[in-house]
Amino acid sequence: MWGAPRIQGEMLKLGYEIAQSTVAKYMAKHPPGSGQTWKTFLRNHAASVGAMDFLVVPTIDVRMLFVLVILRLERRQLLSVGVTDHPTAEWIAQQITEAFPWDEAPEHLVRDRDAAYTHAVTRRLAAMGIRDHPIAPRSPWQNGYAERLIGSIRRECLDHIVVWGEVHLRRVLGAYANYYNEIRPHLFLDKDAPHPRPVQRYGTIACTPILGGLHNQYCRT
Repeated sequence: MWGAPRIQGEMLKLGYEIAQSTVAKYMAKHPPGSGQTWKTFLRNHAASVGAMDFLVVPTIDVRMLFVLVILRLERRQLLSVGVTDHPTAEWIAQQITEAFPWDEAPEHLVRDRDAAYTHAVTRRLAAMGIRDHPIAPRSPWQNGYAERLIGSIRRECLDHIVVWGEVHLRRVLGAYANYYNEIRPHLFLDKDAPHPRPVQRYGTIACTPILGGLHNQYCRT
């Protein structure tokens, strides 16, 4: 949408000597909040938007491991939970490539302004045809879907487990990712999982423990 300065500039180039204040006077007035909000943008483009963010996990020997979480917004699908002790830009770029096949990459990717996202990351996004959307400084709510997912990972998994090391954390997060995508009901998805679960009406109900009984899978056999 053009504002008064731009309209006045165009009119000057057409030979009309008119003040910017005059242009503003006759422009249509829009009520406050009538423009598209960031939340509206995410909702309207959810099918073509991905998001990523980091969480830090301490091990039993006080070693810090970094987990890069990547998801698609449309069905809240958890695509990647990469683990490393040194998140370089090249490593992040590789995680993005593995999370999004070149023919299925989203149009937009929302991320925070972590210093690890250097030119190697932005170049990879551009090469894959993904528009980079860093959020505003100190505005984690703009990446709320990734933040919410990280909160779920902590509350439903990591807060109840002592992490022994990198291999152990990968195994735990891999099991949780399978549970999250295949089994866990989501309110946003009308109590379905990111990978739709069929309704089972016949057979005996069986319970399978997940992550040592931290969660359970119920199905009919």
